[in-house]
Amino acid sequence: MRLNSKGQVTIPAELRRRHGFAEGDEVEVVEDGNTLRIVHRVASEGRGHRIVSRMRGRADTKMTTDELLDLLRGE
Repeated sequence: MRLNSKGQVTIPAELRRRHGFAEGDEVEVVEDGNTLRIVHRVASEGRGHRIVSRMRGRADTKMTTDELLDLLRGE
């Protein structure tokens, strides 16, 4: 492998497949002593996900799903 003038390298297709990297994936280069590791970037949780996580499991009702749907649909 050779580093190009922009500091880029091409990860061989077999290694990308074996380690689950696909076109468009976000990656990070992590310094580990004298070694650089390429790892999948962990996506930061968006505002919507944080809100849903906080609300999950907090609903308190005696109504069935069908009763709730009737209420929401105005039937």
